[in-house]
Amino acid sequence: MRMVTVLRREGHAVTVDRRRFLATTGASAVAFTSLSACNLLSTDPTSGKQSGGGDRGDRGDPGAKEAPSLQKLVRAGKLPPLAERLPKSPLVVTPVERTGSYGGDLTSAILGPAEAVQLYRIVGYDYLMRWSPQWESAPVPNIARSVKASPDARTFTFALREGMRWSNGDPFTAHDIVFVQNDVFNNSELYPAGPTHPGTAQALDDHTVRFNFDEPNGLFLQEQASTMGLDYVTRPSRYLRRFHAKYNPGVAAEAKKEKFAAWTEYFLAKADRWVNPDLPTVFGWRITQGVGDGTRVVLERNPYYWKVDPDGRQLPYIERVVYSVISDPEVLLTHVLAGDVDFQLRPTNTLTNKPVLARRREQGNYRFSRAVPSNMNTMVLCLNLTHGDRVLRNIFRAKDFRIGLSLAINRQEIIDTAYQKQGKPYQAAPRPESEFYDEKFATQYTEYDVAGANQHLDRVLPDKDDKGFRLRPDGRRLTFTVEFANGIWPEYPTVLELIRNYATKVGVDLKIKGEDRALFDVRTGEAQKHDAAVWQGAGGWNDIYLNPYFYLPASAGATYFGRAWWDWYLSGGKNGEEPPEPTRRQLTLFDRLEATADAGERKSLMKQILAIARQEFYAIGINLQPEEYATVNNRLRNVPDKMPNSWVYPTPGPTNPEQYFIT
Repeated sequence: MRMVTVLRREGHAVTVDRRRFLATTGASAVAFTSLSACNLLSTDPTSGKQSGGGDRGDRGDPGAKEAPSLQKLVRAGKLPPLAERLPKSPLVVTPVERTGSYGGDLTSAILGPAEAVQLYRIVGYDYLMRWSPQWESAPVPNIARSVKASPDARTFTFALREGMRWSNGDPFTAHDIVFVQNDVFNNSELYPAGPTHPGTAQALDDHTVRFNFDEPNGLFLQEQASTMGLDYVTRPSRYLRRFHAKYNPGVAAEAKKEKFAAWTEYFLAKADRWVNPDLPTVFGWRITQGVGDGTRVVLERNPYYWKVDPDGRQLPYIERVVYSVISDPEVLLTHVLAGDVDFQLRPTNTLTNKPVLARRREQGNYRFSRAVPSNMNTMVLCLNLTHGDRVLRNIFRAKDFRIGLSLAINRQEIIDTAYQKQGKPYQAAPRPESEFYDEKFATQYTEYDVAGANQHLDRVLPDKDDKGFRLRPDGRRLTFTVEFANGIWPEYPTVLELIRNYATKVGVDLKIKGEDRALFDVRTGEAQKHDAAVWQGAGGWNDIYLNPYFYLPASAGATYFGRAWWDWYLSGGKNGEEPPEPTRRQLTLFDRLEATADAGERKSLMKQILAIARQEFYAIGINLQPEEYATVNNRLRNVPDKMPNSWVYPTPGPTNPEQYFIT
């Protein structure tokens, strides 16, 4: 049996992708207040002075086909002419507003090395496939010029761009991709668990590569448009072979000399795209100051970048991208408020920050870009339906108990108190923007109904103690703890305290516990020691195929309601616990979904999976994830006024940051 390993969730340390991809402005600036004025919460773009942020740089001749910095290198004989650096068929990118001018620094910020994943969003989104800016459900070719999939979804043939090069001038060919599949993913020392979908790659010629999978791999093209496709285009074979045991018999000794325990650690360190500035890239900018080298991460334009604007001018327009490394979110916020940051999404784009940011737009010279989230819920409460305590497990598995707990929650009060009155009561169900939207699924059991809650709970636990708390069948008071990861969503303690109070009113003794994210991941993942857990609800929009784990047990590190069921399925019944028949049916349907290359059949199968999820009611949702936002300095142009926001997307990458420019 096979099962998808879902995409790594941003900020989650356990669930990785299929190949283990690896000075303030005063207290008023951070005094978060709840303002109701519509203009303060508006995300409509505003005009303003065109200054601030990073260096504007040398703008050069407006008609030039390449940046002034590259023209100088060509004239000095240090760089080949543009015609020799571009592929025969460069990808033409249509600007959002207009063709731009060359030069300048784009500034952003990350909270620390652990947030290096944010680099994929602006400077790391170029894979074999890509999502369109509007995020249609089908990915489109990118580095690949075209792709053909076999009807059985076992074979995928990509035609690459002839003449495309790595940032150091080496040719980018089919052999680079073959190296990644056959010598990296299929190497048992580098990846002992092996790839989720075993297979091989072959170079039909220098510009054509074919993947041959042992079993159907119907989601392969979607994966290649997400960060799952990263490794295929970031591990240049000519550079990395010298660090690989297959090609360098002496690499173990070299690794030891460089203080690595094994050649595999040495290889992976050299392949670290955000740390090693010597590693060639195909992205629009290349690392010159890596993560961990100080308080900044700096990337400079790739002279061999393979995209152009409609006038044939090489992209990117912007010379450098500079990330400040700021450990304190409140300090980062003050930099945004001061207009020192050109583009920022997380962590400053919270609902509590929005009124403050809105009020300071004119002074800070920035605007909002609306970000439509793919998350379907601000919080999903998952009871552990495979709990080691058999009595607690049976209580949690009683659908009446879950319905009763859901009806006991005053969602509107939570929304008014913790979410700036943004959102609406909502279950763990696809968003209204999704083709899978189901009003019944989204709204069932969301009304605040204490009497109804008690009726459902009485069917499961009719007896109470002298304090009014419900008793388990063994005579003990029902008590369980909801765990959450500290420091990720600041409103969670408030929300959970409200839920605790609601539960008390219907005789349920619910406790809450915040813990370090790493401990949370262990307890809710492999250890399965949690009673219940909460996390944001992914899989609400076009990410549903890659992030379905609130609808069925489809992930080791994200199936908080039924991890043992997933273990059973993945191991073919050797580990974990056999799920009930409806859940087994879901898993079989998802197996079929993964195996088909037909989009219509895939949609039909997902609808069946969701129908079962609606009936089973595994998890309890709270609030439809409200529309989000990015802050964009007014000097940064060609940024859409509205874009999807998702780690699967990943925002703003598919909007083509290479066509952003500084005025």
